Amino acid sequence: MAAVWTHGTWVVKPGSEDAFVQAWTDLARTAVATLGSARPTLLRDRDRPNLFKTFGAWPDIAAVEAFRASDAFRESLAVLQPMLESFEPMTLDEIDWA
Repeated sequence: MAAVWTHGTWVVKPGSEDAFVQAWTDLARTAVATLGSARPTLLRDRDRPNLFKTFGAWPDIAAVEAFRASDAFRESLAVLQPMLESFEPMTLDEIDWA
């Protein structure tokens, strides 16, 4: 079965970029350690340094749902939210093209 991926587009308030990276990193470490996420990736746009993209693979949709329902996720979003202009999350199914 193909993996489930999560993807996010994060627009951070100017001046909050470093704090965002730290808070997102803390959240990512929790996901890896407790809920079976593969190591997620955080990317920063070179032209718009307050624009970040994230993505990561999960073993199945149940793991994604468990993570999003977790106290750790809710608490992290409460920390991240004041730093954000916007956040667009996506849940994606990997297509086996081989």
